[in-house]
Amino acid sequence: MPGLVNAHFHSPGNFMKGCLEGMPLELFMLYEVPPLAGDSAKGGLAAQADRFTYVRTLLGAVEMLRRGITTVHDDAYHVPIVTHTGLDAMLQAYADAGIRATVAIDQPNIVEYDKYPFLRDLLPPGERAHMDAAPLQSEAELLAAYHHLITHWHGAAGGRLRAAVSCSAPQRVTPSYFRALSALSKQHDLPFNIHILETRLQRVLGQEVFGESLVKYVHRLGLLDERMMVIHAIWVDDEDIALLAASGCTVAHNPVCNLRLGSGIMPWRKLSDAGVPLCLGTDEMNTDDTTNLWAVTKLAGMVHSLADADCRRWPQAEEVLHAAIRGGARAIRRHADLGQLQPGFRADLVLLDLDTHAFTPLNDLRRQLVFCEDGSSVRYTIVDGRVVFEDGRIAGIDEKALRAEARALHAAFQAVAARQSGDAERLAPYYRAMLERAQAVALR
Repeated sequence: MPGLVNAHFHSPGNFMKGCLEGMPLELFMLYEVPPLAGDSAKGGLAAQADRFTYVRTLLGAVEMLRRGITTVHDDAYHVPIVTHTGLDAMLQAYADAGIRATVAIDQPNIVEYDKYPFLRDLLPPGERAHMDAAPLQSEAELLAAYHHLITHWHGAAGGRLRAAVSCSAPQRVTPSYFRALSALSKQHDLPFNIHILETRLQRVLGQEVFGESLVKYVHRLGLLDERMMVIHAIWVDDEDIALLAASGCTVAHNPVCNLRLGSGIMPWRKLSDAGVPLCLGTDEMNTDDTTNLWAVTKLAGMVHSLADADCRRWPQAEEVLHAAIRGGARAIRRHADLGQLQPGFRADLVLLDLDTHAFTPLNDLRRQLVFCEDGSSVRYTIVDGRVVFEDGRIAGIDEKALRAEARALHAAFQAVAARQSGDAERLAPYYRAMLERAQAVALR
């Protein structure tokens, strides 16, 4: 079968599997992307930051290849700032793994408290001052990083590596930088990653700060187009869905992450009926805790039964597989040559053994791929015609040594995370107050 496409992923979370209990996104991000990560990001990892990035990225790539994921769309954030050497380390890891990777720089450029409703007023002056002092890169610095990514890596490794752009979310960047990213996307025909309406609080943010939904805000700026991959799209209304459909954008569905953080259930059937192409992602290893896209396909095939009483409107296995393969190819602007077994397409293939429990007995291949397979039946993973996983081994990678180095680096990572966790615990009461205030706001 064609290789799976993990259409939404954040590799910087690769060392954080199992780190956190479930909590709302706004609290979760205090630990995931610490807003005060200046001095606290220094210390044991500073001298080996690029090696850490390389190992962390390679670890996730190897896990994906073992499960038949031939392509990943990495919306990579950087704590506290993006560096050219950090980008090089990340892309080199993907090059060495043999996976196909499209990589964006997910880096907001506005102060933390302005990304949310009510938070500026809830924070004491001292905490606002700390946020004001946190590292924040300028538009020029971020665009220079993109220039490096595109000139050094776009089309590298025989075309396996490509660049994408990301604003993280519309409320996390200045309109000027947002427009510059859109121009870059158009100039190079790059996918544009944008998280929109992942949570109820973000719906309130649109009402309270922008006076409209975040989908309508992006549309009003003239930036909603076919290159965009809108991530999550849970708290969208019918007008939003019509705008998404008209734009030609793709929507990335991340059901495991959405349940882990209590964000809600994306309206699959409404989006699909409107003609919005859908793809699937694992998000990151601190919200999914694995890179197992098979688990995502299974949940995508089941969770929507909770949102619609009419079983005829629940996703069918063939639709889910399409999202996991062809939908992902479309999201990275590769639908013309990825995701099908036919002449003229890239040879990104997975061979599964049908003599396994998942397929014994074999009643319906597509349903059993979605609901029974967990990746353990994958015997060969082929990317661009090269066998990269065979007989339980990744070609050219000493996985035992990689895991040992990851464990060694993890000790320094834990020390940094502990310092950042202290900042998060101190700030958490103000974020909880923000969530409570937003919950009291009626949606319209």
